[in-house]
Amino acid sequence: MAIRWLRGAVLFVETILFTVIVPGTVTVWIPYEILSGSAQGISTSWMARQYLALVAGTFGAVIYFRCLWDFAVTGRGIPAPVDHPKRLVVRGLYRYVRNPMYLGVLLILLAESAFFGSSTLLMYTAGWFLFVHLVVVLYEEPTLRHKFGASYERYTRAVRRWRPGRKYRETA
Repeated sequence: MAIRWLRGAVLFVETILFTVIVPGTVTVWIPYEILSGSAQGISTSWMARQYLALVAGTFGAVIYFRCLWDFAVTGRGIPAPVDHPKRLVVRGLYRYVRNPMYLGVLLILLAESAFFGSSTLLMYTAGWFLFVHLVVVLYEEPTLRHKFGASYERYTRAVRRWRPGRKYRETA
């Protein structure tokens, strides 16, 4: 019982550290650096664009944290090479699209670009997404294919990489 609790505590700390370091850098620190080089700031009167961006960014954060939860609870790991999930995660939003966590982060970045009306931030977002796509195709998918074999093959045939589709149903 104590060992199980300790594993859970370590996983919780790893999850928090991963979130602060990786998505925190991508969605907070780098955009801050990009925006600090410009004269843009938050005006005191918001336009509809900013309200919509706030809703979209919140939705992106909810997607990210839901996926992080599924990684920790179902996969017993974090979405980083240092502690990949031990089980293939095909629940929650992963039943509809293979990379919902990245899509959540993408939505946050697009929302920030819209909120601040920053074309530079939008270009960074496009570059980030291209980088992520290459990582997924060249590293993550081959690694998951090797680790989970036929179950991952079935999953990739049924669930699209970037566009949500019909609900995936696991077969035994």
